Amino acid sequence: MQKGALEGLRILDLSRVLAGPFCSMMLADMGAEVIKIEQPGIGDDSRQFAPMKSGESSYYMNLNRNKKGITLNLKGKGRDIFLEMVKQADIVLENYRPGTMEKLGLGYEALKTVNPRIIYGAISGFGHTGRNKMRPGYDIIAQATGGLMSTTGWPGGEPTRSGTAMGDVLAGLSLAIGLLAAVNHQTRTGQGQKVDIALVDSVVASMEIINQIYLVEGRLPERIGNRYESCYPYDSFAAKDGWLVIGAANDKLWHLVCKVIGREDLIQNPRYKTNPDRVKNHAEIKPLVEAWTKQYPAEDVINAMLAAGVPAAPINTIDQIVNDPHIAQDRQMFVDVMHPLAGKTTLTGSHLKFSLTQTGIRTAAPLLGEHNTDIYQALLGYTPEVLSELKDSGVI
Repeated sequence: MQKGALEGLRILDLSRVLAGPFCSMMLADMGAEVIKIEQPGIGDDSRQFAPMKSGESSYYMNLNRNKKGITLNLKGKGRDIFLEMVKQADIVLENYRPGTMEKLGLGYEALKTVNPRIIYGAISGFGHTGRNKMRPGYDIIAQATGGLMSTTGWPGGEPTRSGTAMGDVLAGLSLAIGLLAAVNHQTRTGQGQKVDIALVDSVVASMEIINQIYLVEGRLPERIGNRYESCYPYDSFAAKDGWLVIGAANDKLWHLVCKVIGREDLIQNPRYKTNPDRVKNHAEIKPLVEAWTKQYPAEDVINAMLAAGVPAAPINTIDQIVNDPHIAQDRQMFVDVMHPLAGKTTLTGSHLKFSLTQTGIRTAAPLLGEHNTDIYQALLGYTPEVLSELKDSGVI
């Protein structure tokens, strides 16, 4: 496999569970050397998360592929060892509660004294500044506090968490972007810096039009099912045998929808002439479209819409996604990996595609402390005798 775009970038990854590991997973997929540092004898909490295969967590294996794994107790002697490693690193990544690293003597101010170029990436629930910074934060806290749950679900229904941990994923994506921007600044100036990402901020930023509706109109956005606030028909629709979605986001596409369903008379109807008109009268439009879609199987409706140039798609279940030839094969979004204990395991592939510096899964997730010897010898020159002593004393 070709070298990745981030070849030569060394990251010390202290993060656990999802948000931080999702960030470092993407960086590792792009070729960065990610050294995952875990607590001796215990490791990342997610090593115990289901689903399990042959005693190994698939949750952990998916998020920590392409990484090297070492163990280190950050207290006492371990603190000094970590600082020595920082001298040879480009990035340190952590997702502890604010103040934890400072208590260990390993906060950003301490690290930059030994390596002024170090980039320090931190993910926390509410950020490292502000009155709520010490509040604990998990994905559901971020989705609730950031407004996502208040606008997800059906009219009159209860606030709903999205089907996956979007607060964590958005924070992981945000930190990856922030770190790469800091790397560019570091390359130009030689200066490192701290990148502070909050789960809540990441959700708030993702709300885009939802925030603007309130800020501009003073209207409180509510739960509106699958439709969109800015255009219509942009919604789910019933077919003869199931459901599908249609995304007619502009006037041209609306005209094409009208032609497909045999209702060209709707094009000139002043109640549906512009997007604002159609959004206002969405409750009238949906049954008009469904009067046609309900006559046919979802696949036939989708094909008819696509043939006319209208965006339309099935609402796939996970088994359909895994077996979709475009997603699974052409785009390589599911990749088989050999794990030393779990054996052949299928993981979610990288969504980042490059024309030259390919991403990919080169190695399976590490066993706990699997690369202790390799990393400590290569970076710090530790002999087998020193490593044995450190292990016996609980440092590694």
